[in-house]
Amino acid sequence: MKKVMALGLIAATAIALTGCTDSDASTPSEQTSGELRKVRVAALPITETAALWGGIKAGHFAERGLQVEVLPAQGGAQAIPALMNGDIDFAIGQPFGAFRADLRDLGVVIIGNYASSYADGDDINAVVASAKSGIKRPADLAGKRVAVNSLGAAGDVTIMAAVEKDGGDPKTIKFVEVAFPDAPAQLESGNIDAAWVPEPFVTQLKARGDTFVVAPYQAVVPGLTTLTTITTKERTEKDAKLVEDFTAAMKKTLQWANDPANVAPLRQAIKDNLQLPPPVADSVRLPAFGWEVDRSSLQTLADLAQKYKVLDKQPNFDRLIQQK
Repeated sequence: MKKVMALGLIAATAIALTGCTDSDASTPSEQTSGELRKVRVAALPITETAALWGGIKAGHFAERGLQVEVLPAQGGAQAIPALMNGDIDFAIGQPFGAFRADLRDLGVVIIGNYASSYADGDDINAVVASAKSGIKRPADLAGKRVAVNSLGAAGDVTIMAAVEKDGGDPKTIKFVEVAFPDAPAQLESGNIDAAWVPEPFVTQLKARGDTFVVAPYQAVVPGLTTLTTITTKERTEKDAKLVEDFTAAMKKTLQWANDPANVAPLRQAIKDNLQLPPPVADSVRLPAFGWEVDRSSLQTLADLAQKYKVLDKQPNFDRLIQQK
């Protein structure tokens, strides 16, 4: 299943590339002075990506000489093959893609954070159960079919921890891999009992009568790192100028996204790219955006993953985190 999804991302990238003209496909060495360099970034098609979309429109990347194309990815792990093949330059996704790539010594590095959950209040993702399932609390998820967008990542790891904390048996949960946009239909059809989803799906599912069960990040690791920015070590060494420019643009973009004065264009980016109804786009909870990597948060996540045998050992964080 994971291999199919990884190939799907590469195929999507290839389709995007076939639509380019010869000039679109030019390499940096072929570009003339003043021409923007084309950069491809894989990111999830969810509301968190609003910061990236908004930053592009605001011109933060163009200021650094970059023209960014955002390609949809199902999860951080699925972006790794395309990153290694050079089909994309950077990826924004859950940390587990980078964790596993490091365990295989693939030369993938985390160069920045992107988004984090909230320590209190409404969080940015949650487990929502079908109203027909009878699920009311985390312990009720034991023995049930629970959807996550990518198996063996932050979703199922934190759900298992939340279930155990509530007195349930995490080993009995039946995790099913379902893309976020498909989760509402799968819940409605009864193919799954509950789904771990980000916004806008939390708001949409609650509005139609499904049951909020738990925000697993908050229940287990408040303020958990949710999305990181990755590339390859080879790119940081052989194309340091690109990484430097992209880093500067991302820092400015994430600062811009956190500024309350920019709420309107940030919300507009959601409407433009996800075609959500305006009331939903204007009300969904957005994450805490930021570029500084929280190593302790990533370490805690890796510790939980090893506890629940999602990872058999720890990544080498000294090698993996290469933020400058």
